[in-house]
Amino acid sequence: MWKPLIALAVAGGLLGATAGLAAEPVNGGQKAAAPRAGERWVSSWGTALELSPPPALKVPPPPAAVIKSMSSMPRPIVPYPDTLADKTVRMIMQTSLGGKAVRIQLSNAQGRPPLIIGAAHVAIRDQGAGVVPSSDRAVTFGGKTTVTIPPGAMIVSDPVALTVAAEQELAVSLYVPAGTEGHTVHPVGLNPTYIVDGDATAATTLSAPNTVRSYFWLAGVEVLADAPKGVIVAFGDSITDGFATTPGAHATWPEVLGRRLRADPRTQGWSVINVGISGNRVRRDGAGSSALARFDRDVLSRPGVRWIALLEGVNDINMTVIPGSPPAEHTTAEQIIDGYNQFIEKAHLHGIKVMGLTITPTEGLWLQTPESEAMRQAVNHWIRTSGRFDAVTDFEAAVRDGAKPPRLRADFDPGDHIHPNDAGNLAMGSSIDLGHFTR
Repeated sequence: MWKPLIALAVAGGLLGATAGLAAEPVNGGQKAAAPRAGERWVSSWGTALELSPPPALKVPPPPAAVIKSMSSMPRPIVPYPDTLADKTVRMIMQTSLGGKAVRIQLSNAQGRPPLIIGAAHVAIRDQGAGVVPSSDRAVTFGGKTTVTIPPGAMIVSDPVALTVAAEQELAVSLYVPAGTEGHTVHPVGLNPTYIVDGDATAATTLSAPNTVRSYFWLAGVEVLADAPKGVIVAFGDSITDGFATTPGAHATWPEVLGRRLRADPRTQGWSVINVGISGNRVRRDGAGSSALARFDRDVLSRPGVRWIALLEGVNDINMTVIPGSPPAEHTTAEQIIDGYNQFIEKAHLHGIKVMGLTITPTEGLWLQTPESEAMRQAVNHWIRTSGRFDAVTDFEAAVRDGAKPPRLRADFDPGDHIHPNDAGNLAMGSSIDLGHFTR
């Protein structure tokens, strides 16, 4: 679960679009009309960007038998360049809710120097790296086509008049003219990102791109929706991130939940965004800031949030039992529960409800021990019985082996004994009672 992916810095605050320095006037963009009665800006897609370096721990490698059993697993991370200069990055994502206008969130949380975006475009994806020509829009920031994002800051673009549907694949293209020192990145993007030389943000297709599967600087896409019900934030670690799901298949449990909500007349108008980070922990930084540290940025700063679906804690447990890990990295079931209580209190202060999701089985993982299993069971017992959550969904029950409950069902296990596969994610996403979102 925890993987030393890339050294990332702690995030700063949220700034408006006018915080950047502009260089060129708008050219070819279409300004969105002001919202009408009943229309609201809500998050339609989002990701969590990794903001701090992983701890310097030596994780023992899996035994040879485990490595062999993992050989057929999807490989979600494709190596990407350490630096980018005079490059266009075109990223693909799928909306959860439609609207008549869009705007994007960009973050320079990792960057040490200011980040210069020389141009940005948004369009409806066609095939591969291509976009539908009539949908291409220049994105502006305070009326300008370029923006400089200070270190540690997040900015929001101007609204762009572009009608998009739910489950619409969009392409966001960014041109970075100057060299970047490290990236604010989400490594497990699961969707293609295309990188080419020069400013190709307005190109309808890209020639011979370098294709990776990570998001660079892009934190979210918002839509101006008509009478939306709200946003559900899936907040978690690599299981939520979809680490063992098929890239490009939109098979993560948050996407399964989103499709169910859209198909049910009672729950149409809900958006689901995924801010899972592979390796994330509740209390300690790892591959990304701790869940407690990133909660405000990744959850509370999103427009329209009304529910959080919380699946965190397994990495806190596993890092505690790694042989030789320093005591400062250890945690207890009680401390994980204390973290949950903080999430609940902060969410309720903002009028947001929290659904607790039980931690899924890990027996067979080479790090699993009787101590780690006892911690998992203690945390799950509290989730089920404490009454602190506004709702509970038993993910453990949805994916466990009936004959051996501490293990994943064999048909849900991709081989590493911890990350549910596409079928396991389908079972988790299907186990959530949609009735919670009708009240």
